[in-house]
Amino acid sequence: MLVRRLAQAKARAALRSGAVPAGGVVLSGDTVVSLDGAVLGKPEHAEAAIAMLSALSGRSHRVFTALYAGSTEESLRGVLVGSTVTVKTLSAAEISAYVATGEPLDKAGSYAIQGRAAQWITQLDGSYGAVVGLPQYELAQLLADCGIRPVWHNVA
Repeated sequence: MLVRRLAQAKARAALRSGAVPAGGVVLSGDTVVSLDGAVLGKPEHAEAAIAMLSALSGRSHRVFTALYAGSTEESLRGVLVGSTVTVKTLSAAEISAYVATGEPLDKAGSYAIQGRAAQWITQLDGSYGAVVGLPQYELAQLLADCGIRPVWHNVA
């Protein structure tokens, strides 16, 4: 799957760069939006964002986030999280006003579920965190597999 390859390639590139200190762990991730099997990346311009949002309007689509972590290429471990998101039917005016905010122009699928587009999501089956781009539960499990456990401090 494309999203796995992208996230894994990022982790490998970071490990090969020499920027990771001894004993350090690389964490990489990527998120893709898929509608009818086609990947909706980040729009190149406002017209592309309008087209993507029009295609998502009144429909369900899939969002996949892949995470990879490891201290060496051989130790890389990955996780894939898929969610289904349903968007209400949008008017042309709603889409145009949203695109004019600039928010969708650097987002896969041309929307941010954690932003203004949240008001359009009628159903979410899966992980909200994965749709945002960082599924916290799966991240904690992946880091635990790498021997990293969270440390909680009580700060008063």
